[in-house]
Amino acid sequence: MFKLFRARLYIAIFLLITMIASGVAGYRLIAGYSWVESVWMTMITVSTVGFSEVHPTNDATKIFTIVLIVSSLFVIAYSVSVVTEYLLARSTIYNVKYRRMKKKIDALKNHVIICGYGRNGKQAAEKLKAYKRPFVIVERDEEITNQIPDDFLYILGSANEDEFLLSAGVDRAGCLITALPDDASNLFIVLSARQLNKNLNIISRASNETSLKKLQLAGANKTVMPDKIGGDHMAAMVVLPDLVHFMDQLAFEGKSLINLEEISIDDISRGHKITSILDLDIRKRTGCNVIGYKKPNGEYIVNPESTLLLESHSKLIVLGRPEQILKLNELFRIESNEF
Repeated sequence: MFKLFRARLYIAIFLLITMIASGVAGYRLIAGYSWVESVWMTMITVSTVGFSEVHPTNDATKIFTIVLIVSSLFVIAYSVSVVTEYLLARSTIYNVKYRRMKKKIDALKNHVIICGYGRNGKQAAEKLKAYKRPFVIVERDEEITNQIPDDFLYILGSANEDEFLLSAGVDRAGCLITALPDDASNLFIVLSARQLNKNLNIISRASNETSLKKLQLAGANKTVMPDKIGGDHMAAMVVLPDLVHFMDQLAFEGKSLINLEEISIDDISRGHKITSILDLDIRKRTGCNVIGYKKPNGEYIVNPESTLLLESHSKLIVLGRPEQILKLNELFRIESNEF
């Protein structure tokens, strides 16, 4: 629809330019005015301000002026109607789109809120979309929101204000990512979000190392320094290039291409006695390998023994090819439904 309006707007601009150019050329050729006088006569004629002629006019000039006045009325009326219709239609479509979007946001639960749609926020949104995790973007710059894909949900407003965090469903969300370039703004958002949702998992960007502890004290569960990660990654590519390349292959680009998966012990042990990793027999049943174990207190064990006793509220980190991970998910989803 907007393409049609833009086409009509371009036509209106073309007609205005053509009308003015024709008026200047007509007065120059028919009346013999100078270029400045021709522009002056064209503008006072088109705008109908009522000033007198530059010089006494002959019949040919009078007829040309009449034609210019009539044509200008039609062209200006058309231009005004196109601009008015474009603005009204844009406002109406935006309101309808925003209401539909707000309805979808109000229905979300355990979703992710991304504060800021800059470089890091955009990357986070694309990854979450690839992994099919619902999310809402909170961005205060209207020009930036115009660049957000149509299938993304967003709130136009400042994440520093509780009103917009609540509009994004912070009280129902499972995780919040604040990716603003300013540490002070991220700190304020972390404080506000933690007050609004005590159980929220908050991940904050940090630009300076001095801000890390402050963000954690404010309530951030995890803090990330993109510049430090990028520098570490480049240095590692020099020292251990093959290992870094292999690790890059493990990065997921979507649910169908994932090489790593985490399994909650609580989900797979309902109605079934599981005491150790050996009881799961994951390698034989799916081809995947258990490479990590997260204890209930958050401690990680790398390459755990098969005889390790599993505890409630713990998780397993599993490595495998995409088809093996898919088989793993299907297996435990089916078992979870059966139990």
